[in-house]
Amino acid sequence: MSQRGTRRLRIIVLAQEELLPPETLAGVDDKKSQPWRTEYDVVSTLRGMGHEVQPVGVRSELGVIRQAIHDHKPHVAFNLLEEFDGYPLFDQHVVSYLELMKQKYTGCNPRGLTLSRDKALTKKVMAYHRIHVPRFAVYPLGRNGQRPNRLRFPLFVKSLSDEGSIGIAQASVVRDDEKLKERVDFIHRQNQTPAIAEEYVEGREIYVGVIGNQRLQAYTPWELVMTNLSAGALNIATGKAKWDVNYQKKIGLITQPAELGPQKKKEFERLSKRIYRILGLSGYARMDYRMTEDGLMYLLEVNPNPQIAQNEDFADSAEHCGLKYESLLKKIITLGMNYHPIK
Repeated sequence: MSQRGTRRLRIIVLAQEELLPPETLAGVDDKKSQPWRTEYDVVSTLRGMGHEVQPVGVRSELGVIRQAIHDHKPHVAFNLLEEFDGYPLFDQHVVSYLELMKQKYTGCNPRGLTLSRDKALTKKVMAYHRIHVPRFAVYPLGRNGQRPNRLRFPLFVKSLSDEGSIGIAQASVVRDDEKLKERVDFIHRQNQTPAIAEEYVEGREIYVGVIGNQRLQAYTPWELVMTNLSAGALNIATGKAKWDVNYQKKIGLITQPAELGPQKKKEFERLSKRIYRILGLSGYARMDYRMTEDGLMYLLEVNPNPQIAQNEDFADSAEHCGLKYESLLKKIITLGMNYHPIK
């Protein structure tokens, strides 16, 4: 039975093939530690809302999407893809394909994905608009290169395009040219992507979720806090801190509403909506910032189609603004069905 007032929809959920969720949690010890928890929460919640939901695993063939559209004639495709054929920047092409198929979809449009998936391109656009970003250099695959003189240590080295803190560790922050070369080589080998080295900004890690197409809403600024870091460890969202539940407990990792004054909170919300508009985003996104001790806000990354598992940052900040999880998914679907690429 569908929720009162909710139209029963045919929905295909596009997910990476290896992240297709199980039908039930029987035999699963800890869902929070599973890489498919977002996929499970979305599929199970939409089914609980009364919709007809068909998960579709996607790896390197567009034909499976075409077939799913043909077979199920969905009202909307709920897009949870963060890559295609193993490469993050290719998800923009999948969304372009959906538009060519005249298929409604959730989340960000192709141009917004292009501008925001590439961390260097995002920073260049932001710098043009006089928005604070760390200075940086890009190291293409197969080329290590010299550090520009303007770039000052310490530097934070990560993948140019990978999301989810892949390849990020305490060793990602380097303090000399030898360590910089080692870490760039590591990213090239492990991530198989170009590397970006940006000046490390000491401060508080704050996330702001934004949702909407033309009319935007910014959710409560959310802060990543680690209360039990070992001596000398830096407050950075490493891959281990993001995905290892036991390690999260060890370092006392919590995310919570950021303790900000009313004016600073408004500044974060206004700036986040401005960035969203500059990049031409649609659907929903999360802005990642560092705020220095003197209150300067540095944009680190823009994440279109961020993780929307229950009890994670985006959903928690939305709920803090009064939007329960089912209502959040309903809003994401409504935005997707109302978005038109040429308007």
